[in-house]
Amino acid sequence: MIRAFQIVVLACLPFCLTGCGAPEESEPIWQQLKIGDLTPSHSGKRPGGQLLKTANFNVYLFEIPAENISALDDIWRMLYSKPLQFNNYEAFKANSFLAGFGQARMWSKIMDLLLAADGKGTERVSLLLPDGRANDLPIARLDNEQTVFYISTEGSMEGAGIGPGELTLRMKAEKIPGSKGVCQVSILPVFSPPIIGPIPELVYRAKAGELPFTSVGFGLKMSPGDLVVLGPEKYIDHQITLGSLFFSRPEGSLFFSRTERKPPERKPAVRIFLLLCTAINY
Repeated sequence: MIRAFQIVVLACLPFCLTGCGAPEESEPIWQQLKIGDLTPSHSGKRPGGQLLKTANFNVYLFEIPAENISALDDIWRMLYSKPLQFNNYEAFKANSFLAGFGQARMWSKIMDLLLAADGKGTERVSLLLPDGRANDLPIARLDNEQTVFYISTEGSMEGAGIGPGELTLRMKAEKIPGSKGVCQVSILPVFSPPIIGPIPELVYRAKAGELPFTSVGFGLKMSPGDLVVLGPEKYIDHQITLGSLFFSRPEGSLFFSRTERKPPERKPAVRIFLLLCTAINY
């Protein structure tokens, strides 16, 4: 886990209203991007021009109103499931997780569908994954202990007492011997307790307290320009299950309407993640 490599590059924040007229909307994050912009030309370089031996990813986070979740059906139909190797597909789906494989050429179409659903981009994170080592993408912070329910690999409902700490999406990339420009990527939700200080014993205890949700893990081979879309099968109006903590925002988020000129409304939301491979430097 290499948190030092995580770089939050961009955050798109809702607009503030002044007066009672409809505010002017600025251009969404995805409309500011071109396909050629998705692969940074100097990403992962050391000072002096030497490339770090990493697989590089951009992770884009989007939100749409929960009432428009059916709009994601068109995105899932565009994508492919065959390249994905699930630890247990039935458990993956039972936890309200869906995933699909695509390529950067689909970017514009995916963005058009999210925009049509009144969606908005909220964050972009760059991850550098050294060969065989993992990096965690923060998903939800748990300030107190709580029970989280999930479907296990055996298909049974389990409850785990976790917190305080952080629910993360752990990504790991490994070089495939004899293959250039391709890596094996594994993706796994993990709960991690907080690490207090650099003392080895405290770090060891925190690691021992981690809980990987193996039933929701999956992997695939990826090359630059490949992408994975991760999202919910349905909206869940609470946050006591693994799927709801990952994808649901019952407290709501501010959204503008594409079809009506009116102030933004706070609505329950769902989150969608786009994981784009931008470079492989080993």
